[in-house]
Amino acid sequence: MSDVKETRFRVGGMDCASCASKIDTAVRRMPGVSDVSVSVTAGTMRVQHDVTSDLEAIRRKVSGLGYAVTPAAAIAEKPAAKHEHGPGCSHDHNHGHDHSHDHDDHDHDHTGHDHKPKAAAIEGPHGHDHGPSEGPWWKGKKGRLTILAGASLVIAYGVGHLFPAIETYAFVIAMFVGLLPIARRAIMAALAGTPFSIEMLMTIAAVGAVVINATEEAAAVVFLFLVGELLEGVAAGKARDSIRSLSALVPKTALLEENGRTKEVPAESLAVGAVILVRPGDRISADGVIIDGESAIDEAPVTGESTPVNKDVGDTVFAGTVNGDAALRVRVTAAAADNTIARVIKLVEEAQESKAPTERFIDRFSKYYTPGVVVVAALVAIIPPLFLGGIWSEWVYKGLAVLLIGCPCALVISTPAAIAASLSAGARRGLLMKGGAVLEGLGKLTAIAFDKTGTLTEGKPKVTDIVAFAQPADEVLRLAAALEAGSSHPLALAILGKAADDGIVPPVASGSRALGGKGVTATVEGRQVFLGSPKAVAEQVTLSDEVKAATAKLNDDGKTVSMLVVEGVLVGAIAMRDEPRADAAAGLKALKDAGIKTIMLTGDNARTAKAVGAELGIEVRAELMPEDKQRIVGELQREGYVVGKIGDGINDAPALAAANVGIAMGGGTDVALETADAAILHGRVGDVALMTDLSKRTMRNIVQNIVLSLGLKGVFLVTTIVGITGLWPAILADTGATVLVTLNALRLLRPIK
Repeated sequence: MSDVKETRFRVGGMDCASCASKIDTAVRRMPGVSDVSVSVTAGTMRVQHDVTSDLEAIRRKVSGLGYAVTPAAAIAEKPAAKHEHGPGCSHDHNHGHDHSHDHDDHDHDHTGHDHKPKAAAIEGPHGHDHGPSEGPWWKGKKGRLTILAGASLVIAYGVGHLFPAIETYAFVIAMFVGLLPIARRAIMAALAGTPFSIEMLMTIAAVGAVVINATEEAAAVVFLFLVGELLEGVAAGKARDSIRSLSALVPKTALLEENGRTKEVPAESLAVGAVILVRPGDRISADGVIIDGESAIDEAPVTGESTPVNKDVGDTVFAGTVNGDAALRVRVTAAAADNTIARVIKLVEEAQESKAPTERFIDRFSKYYTPGVVVVAALVAIIPPLFLGGIWSEWVYKGLAVLLIGCPCALVISTPAAIAASLSAGARRGLLMKGGAVLEGLGKLTAIAFDKTGTLTEGKPKVTDIVAFAQPADEVLRLAAALEAGSSHPLALAILGKAADDGIVPPVASGSRALGGKGVTATVEGRQVFLGSPKAVAEQVTLSDEVKAATAKLNDDGKTVSMLVVEGVLVGAIAMRDEPRADAAAGLKALKDAGIKTIMLTGDNARTAKAVGAELGIEVRAELMPEDKQRIVGELQREGYVVGKIGDGINDAPALAAANVGIAMGGGTDVALETADAAILHGRVGDVALMTDLSKRTMRNIVQNIVLSLGLKGVFLVTTIVGITGLWPAILADTGATVLVTLNALRLLRPIK
């Protein structure tokens, strides 16, 4: 084991990507630090470091840049090699380990907001204006500074009109009210390795404007810059709150049953195995299994499923869902920090920390772009007066405007804002994607391979046909149910379930015994009854051609047939099949309509698989071992397809790993959340098409954002040099573009239909 550790911090007050890059640059230069990952939208920073690292110094460094910082929790010791991934798997260095270490920060950090730092938070040696972006905007440091700068500007206007002689000085003072905190941050960033920060460009422009006596504009530009920053903060907070609002769904208290009495306790204190009472209409306060009661559960808040789902003893319920019309007793299966919602929030936050390829490219681009802008601005200011006889003050003014236009904020935020919004929107619908790279990859899929059992089908057999030979269908079912009572075999459960649905009460069977591999026999109401496979029945009774033909047809449809014999007479047959999910055909059609090839890979027998495949209209490859599924995924990739694999994440783990994007579905959330690149929590086949569509919409949104930010800059660059626009429009071009880009990205938060 190497001594590489990973520590997670919560950082308050980041509101645009340049904040993240300043922190990243500063922390990377600290001794012992090997990697840094900062997420603006999650408000977190992950630092990989060795044992020599001084975490206190790291906190002070970030705090010095003007951000509130608190340690979340040390994550784990890991071998350093674990972290050297290609862009496609930037998600998997933190699953399966985190839960045991992050409990202490889940309980308080998922309560709805990017927390105000606790006592342990270290603030900068100066009153920085990067407060956590929560609560009303005017209460934060940034809001207060903006109001103060605005008031100073208004006073300066008044003073200037009343006493024209001191107008210049009034505007200089008004400018410095807003500029001093900006300049302080610019100097700290420069010392920490980011000389060309937006604050530095702003400071140069404002001071330059004073030098050429454009004091009124200097003060106004500083105020507009602060307004833009404030708007960015509000917009960034919106994306952050979208996912955090999930945690608000979980009630804060629960009714705990102890020694026959119930008492109200904090939900986060519930231990695994505790029994809670959920009254009708209450939100369920923990993930668990129903041990008593039956009710319709409204899962819409968590899954987006509009119709309430009937749940009975033994069924799983999720924290945050709403109990319907009957009281339930539920045994808790996950602690508060480990319930589905807490883990979804945690996964989304981790996903937001892993950068998409587009985002990485833009980060690299902006490293060269900003210094380039500074050079262009300097040339615009110097060359015309020196060589072309231009007026110094006029061209310096234009140079300063170019400097402001060049701020890369809108460009840098264009990708992470869209990705954060769409990861949040997906999570609210039960679609989890581990990071931007996965989100980008989903939209590029051209072929999707599905597992059959539990993915395209329900995963448990259902009675499809009851064939009456010598007795009515109800009587066949009644006697068969009597034989199967108490059995937990899937086929037995299907018969008992059908009897219960039809309101049939099975009689009591006596002397019941199972005949290995053949069937079950017992005495029911004084008659000897046998239920077994057609092969076993043929040993007792002669099957007519009519019966054989009926059985063959049912077998061809992929159904398993059990026959019922009473007192040596064949009275009927029951056919069962693992039926396709209700939305499977529509879900597959949506993928085909989007031009995506679909194929079913299953270990099941060919006849059953082909019958299900024919019903769903999907190509079938059957009787496969896990390694065969992996091989077929590889073959599709060699044919030029970008392949997604969808399965339960257990027996097809090799194929999930081999695919371009592995999506887990139908295997219970635990495995699903940990094994694949993405997970569909609620087992709807139609969600696969929604996921690919969300990815395509996100990529379109990113392109719009990039065009918007660069286009606005291009227009204002030309109008500035021609002399149509000055400093005011220049700063509006920057902050306006940033706000427009963020608002465009927030459109992705709309509920997914």
